[in-house]
Amino acid sequence: MSASAWSTIANLATALGTLILAVATFSAVRSSNLMAKIAQEQFLVQLRPVLTTSRREDPTLKVNFGDTKWVRIPGGGAVGEVGPGDGSMGPETPVVYLALALRNAGNGIAVLHGWRFFPDWHRDQEHAPLEEFERQNRDLYIPVGDVGFWQGAFRDTEHAGYDEARKVIEAREPWTVELLYGDHEGGQRVVSRFTMLPVRDPSASSSASPSASSSASPSGAGLAGYGQPSLEHRPSRPEMTP
Repeated sequence: MSASAWSTIANLATALGTLILAVATFSAVRSSNLMAKIAQEQFLVQLRPVLTTSRREDPTLKVNFGDTKWVRIPGGGAVGEVGPGDGSMGPETPVVYLALALRNAGNGIAVLHGWRFFPDWHRDQEHAPLEEFERQNRDLYIPVGDVGFWQGAFRDTEHAGYDEARKVIEAREPWTVELLYGDHEGGQRVVSRFTMLPVRDPSASSSASPSASSSASPSGAGLAGYGQPSLEHRPSRPEMTP
């Protein structure tokens, strides 16, 4: 065999060895990336909160709205009220107050970021666009395995949802809220949907919702107590810059 033939064979062997080494390196890198991704997923699971409705035996929560308004939310319940605020919008301007008792059944601290109100039993397959969510004015945290609350209010009569919210609360009709929340690291965002059903029986209202037995507001708009909310948890993770 000539020297040129041996040279060709040697070059081919070198190329084959390089190719095998490249395949092995690619496989190792891919395996390493997969393991890193699995480790990241496991870490995120440890941080992931899951909000559900609170239990009926959970304690009643006393919630302030940043003004002179306080409401009491019973375990497994919600509150909706139309009444006077702190006067910042004028003495005759009623405010729509909304609140919901929650429990964190996940593994991480839940931080509420925003909410979207619907004046009915909302059952769309997709959650509302993020640009339609109302931002929480203050951070609301719910510890792991513990209870907490969500609160929202319509204070501006020019807001698109004010009239709808006031109408359903005064008529004691069902309403729905989608909550946008995530872990305390800000790396995960989830939307869960809750529908509030009114307590229509006065005796049931008295036992199930302490706030429902309170006196009506001066404007004559009734205080609506809501029983065990219907939870429709959709673990959709919208893209949103923390």
